[in-house]
Amino acid sequence: MKVAANVAVVGAGWAGMAAAIAHTQAGRQVTVFEAARTVGGRARAVPGALPDGTPAALDNGQHILIGAYAESLRLMRLVGVDIDTALLRLPLTLQFPDGQGLQLPDLPPPLDALLGIARAKGWGWRDKLALLRTATAWQLRGFRCAPATSVAALCAPLTPRLMTEFIDPLCVSALNTPANQASGQVFLRVLQDSLFSGRGGSNLLLPRADLGALFPEAAARWLQQQGGQVLTGQRIQRLQPLPGGRWQPVVAANGTEEPGAFDHITLACPSWEASRLVEGLAGTAGLASAARWSATTSALRFEAITTVYAHAPGAHLPLPMLALRNTATHPAQFVFDRGQLDGQHGLLAFVVSASDGDRALIEQQVLQQAAAQLGLPGLQPVQTVVEKRATFACTPGLQRPGMQVLPGLTACGDYVDGPYPATLEGAVLSGTAVAALA
Repeated sequence: MKVAANVAVVGAGWAGMAAAIAHTQAGRQVTVFEAARTVGGRARAVPGALPDGTPAALDNGQHILIGAYAESLRLMRLVGVDIDTALLRLPLTLQFPDGQGLQLPDLPPPLDALLGIARAKGWGWRDKLALLRTATAWQLRGFRCAPATSVAALCAPLTPRLMTEFIDPLCVSALNTPANQASGQVFLRVLQDSLFSGRGGSNLLLPRADLGALFPEAAARWLQQQGGQVLTGQRIQRLQPLPGGRWQPVVAANGTEEPGAFDHITLACPSWEASRLVEGLAGTAGLASAARWSATTSALRFEAITTVYAHAPGAHLPLPMLALRNTATHPAQFVFDRGQLDGQHGLLAFVVSASDGDRALIEQQVLQQAAAQLGLPGLQPVQTVVEKRATFACTPGLQRPGMQVLPGLTACGDYVDGPYPATLEGAVLSGTAVAALA
């Protein structure tokens, strides 16, 4: 009887758990090493407390999914997550507190977009016709553009109102990169897959549970049930190549026993950690190509996301999620009503994508924004989470590293070469795909 290959996955984020599942389904024995004490990576639960001391379930960032995230939804179902319970499904909406903005009806494409644009409140017919003409041109070109095209250049035919109230919030939420710096090519791919992938593809799927419970914790339980291991608090210090093409991951000195040898290693840690581990191999005979992969990876630039949690008894929104008018002094683009999502009434989550600035200043500005745009002057700060390297900067013509690093060594994550920006779907797609290279 043939013994299954022994595979190590370094990192228990969404990509790592997707890779672990795919390796397991391919008949391999899988061990996952995670440096943190919890699974989830950059989409995980964090503990918090309300101003009165009541415990609060928070996340390191307010993530959402969309209906077109087929692989994320498949994996969630596979590991036992009840999609209908875990996610609130809503038609795509970019509605502002004053009721203006876009809200798509529940119709098959392209009727949902056509009717949604026609009914958009606050948009004049000039705005609507410009969007319809431009979107039709994108479709006729197969949602393709020159690699060097920015989102701002791509959308040059649109009106200033459309840029401010539609393109800018959509771009920053999907790519976490301002429109004048963001890749038009990647933006078009997101639009194509969300708006033209079938009925419900553009739907917003808002988590009703913390991000840990949404997938990675369930995935860890599933993996253990299949005979795999998830070892937390285990930071891999370096990789040691062994005779016969095998690998030895060397853990940081913490008194634990070193793991054994593996036939294959998949790096699912953040890009900077993967680059560090691969760079350490560049001086080994026969592994000089590691330097090129590491250099490409280390060249990536990053954008931050700040999430400001605030609370007031009785605070609520007309919808579970609202768009906000973003300015230099009012930095948040979206706000979520956690009371309508997970039952934590009075708790709001303000998202500042592509954030830049001091944590305390951003928090102060967001609270002022809540008073000015939502009429909620009494909010008290709960916790402000700054994920400094939340996503790579998704710029035009960006060179991203491939999944194949060296023989017996692969990488996955939202940053590896692929059609999507740094999203949950991009992460799990790479995790599933990487197992085919082992």
